[in-house]
Amino acid sequence: MTNQKNGTLYIGVTSDLERRIYEHREGLTPGFAWKYGCTRLVWYEEHWDIGSAIQREKSLKRWYRQWKIDLVETMNPNWNDLYLTLW
Repeated sequence: MTNQKNGTLYIGVTSDLERRIYEHREGLTPGFAWKYGCTRLVWYEEHWDIGSAIQREKSLKRWYRQWKIDLVETMNPNWNDLYLTLW
């Protein structure tokens, strides 16, 4: 999640992506994403078990910022909001 192209990046894990993004967009969950206005879904991965999802989240949080930007841009070079593409 981000607030704008090349802006603040938020990485999280959830078992219900649509619900979680809705919560962020509506400001229903105070915390880092709310504080920095991260309401735009620009990248996501699907995992079949929560253990691998959590491990990937922890790994990504240790990445350099530029690596994260490069990852977003491989899937979404224009940083479009992908929320409406989830259905």
